Amino acid sequence: MLNLYKNKDYHWALFLGHLVLEKLLKAYYVKTIDINPPFLHDLLRLAEKVNLILSEEQKDFLDLATTFNINSRYPDYKKAFYKKCTKKFTKENIEKIRKFKLWLKAQIKK
Repeated sequence: MLNLYKNKDYHWALFLGHLVLEKLLKAYYVKTIDINPPFLHDLLRLAEKVNLILSEEQKDFLDLATTFNINSRYPDYKKAFYKKCTKKFTKENIEKIRKFKLWLKAQIKK
């Protein structure tokens, strides 16, 4: 994610950020619920399935981060998403991904 950001490939950097959060949420699911996580890419739905207590800000961020997956993959959304992914937008969201990642790792370690 960070290498893609450094190389100015902003939309792919955010796509990988989504994957980071998705995999951590699924790891938490495996730890707390079942060894077979659901086939979901919606980060908020995954967080709800593992009963994480989230602030409204965290919920909003997970909704936004889910769009990084959809918008990077599907041609209809790609162009609009590409324009949205400025250096500033990407940097701000990479920081949010980093913070949420650290928080999630702490939850997994509990």
